[in-house]
Amino acid sequence: MDTISRENNSVMPVVGVALGALALLLSIFALVGNSKLSKKVPEGLADSVAKIDVIENEARSATSVAERANTSISSLSRSSQDAFNAVAGQIQEVRGEFEKMKESSKPKAAAAGAKDKGPVVAGPGEYVVKAGDSGMKIAKANGVSLSDLQAVNPSVNWTKLKAGEKLKLPAKK
Repeated sequence: MDTISRENNSVMPVVGVALGALALLLSIFALVGNSKLSKKVPEGLADSVAKIDVIENEARSATSVAERANTSISSLSRSSQDAFNAVAGQIQEVRGEFEKMKESSKPKAAAAGAKDKGPVVAGPGEYVVKAGDSGMKIAKANGVSLSDLQAVNPSVNWTKLKAGEKLKLPAKK
């Protein structure tokens, strides 16, 4: 054995172990006391902490609702845009068909060429409007009533008669 252990028959090592154990006990009491203090909220702040917890829960709930609403709005926006695009395509198709119908209803080029060959001539039972004519003047000149003249020419705009326009004459009574 060495010299230190033979000569040290004192209580020093026992005192060192006892002090270490005492320090360990004090640290455990300090930890327990600290955890009790951190869990306690001063009386005046307890209501405020409860209100903050309620507000925090409401904020989380509102955020969740807002996210669902945003998702719904995005979905609605996409479906609306798709519907508008589909309607726009259908409108373009209808326009195309309308333009074809409009073109097919126009007089043929031969009929337009016939107008250029000479003045319009009235056939039997017809009258060609001259500049300054009115419905009443035409009816008197042909011995018919204005109402009969208007009845056989329903598509004529009597307030805007055009020179060269052909009118049907009603049969005389």
